[in-house]
Order: sequence, then structure tokens, then C-alpha cells
Amino acid sequence: MNSGIKLKKTKREMFKLFIFLSIIMLLAAIMVVVSKSPVSSIIHLIIAFLAMAGHFILLNAQFLAIAHIIVYTGAIMVLFLFVIMLLNLNKENEPHKTLTTKLAAVISGGLLFLVLLASLKGVNAIKPLNKFDSSIGLIKVLGNELFTKFIFPFEISSILFLSAMVGAVLLAKKN
Repeated sequence: MNSGIKLKKTKREMFKLFIFLSIIMLLAAIMVVVSKSPVSSIIHLIIAFLAMAGHFILLNAQFLAIAHIIVYTGAIMVLFLFVIMLLNLNKENEPHKTLTTKLAAVISGGLLFLVLLASLKGVNAIKPLNKFDSSIGLIKVLGNELFTKFIFPFEISSILFLSAMVGAVLLAKKN
């Protein structure tokens, strides 16, 4: 009887944490779009990515959360920040958009939103699993799956990354 009360309390606390992380992520995402400065937009995007990593932890996917923090928040966002700082975007140098360009952007964004809603129309809600397995998101399980069932695609992707690096070096090399 006592474990049932404790489980309900834990679910309630996890739901509160989920709502808290969702609100932070939505506010940060809105600030990415609304913010006038590109640097502050990147900072807000980093906050949204960290909240997403919190969602991964709630789903018991610790490896995915850490990989998300390292790859997206650490590497890609720092790269974006450096590129924006190197470009030194000023309002004087930026071409002004006409009203028709802004209107076309709003219409195309609205149409994209309608297509996304239409694609979700026939989707059934995900049913909860009957049995919870706490080892689903652990690195050991992921490594076993990756290096047994998916070893061939893993090796093909490493060859693809190697060829992309060689191509980038050849493109960047001056004659």
C-alpha cells in the first residue's frame, strides 16, 4: 500500500518537472524567434536545448541527453555563436525586406504549419507500455544493440563521415 502512494507521488513530481521543463522550453523557443539580437537568440536556443535534454532524462534516456548536450548545445551552438560574431551583422549592412517578402514568408510559414497539422491528423496517440523497463535508455543496452544488430550501418556511417571530412579538406584547400 505504501509503495503505491510513493509511486503516485513520484509520477506527480515527474509530471510537475515535465511541465516546468516544457514551459522553459516554449518560452526559450519563443524568445529565439522574437529576439532582435542574433546572439541572444542563440543563448535562448541553448536554453531550449538544455530543457530538451531534461526531457530526455525524464524518459530515462541518459545517453541521448548527454549526447544532445555535447553535440547540440556544446558544439553546434558554439559554432553558430562564433559564426555570428565573426560575421558582425549590423543593421546598416542588412538589406531591408519589402512588405511582399514579409507577406510571402508569413504565408509560406502558415502553409507549412497547416501541412504539419494535416500530417498529424491520422496519427493515433501513443499508448503507454504495459511493462516499464528501466534499462531502455542506458548506454550498455544501446551499445549492445548498436554493435550487434546495427554494426553494418554504424560502419557505413563512419565511412561516410570520413569521406565528408576528406571532401571538406579538399574544398577548403587553396590551389
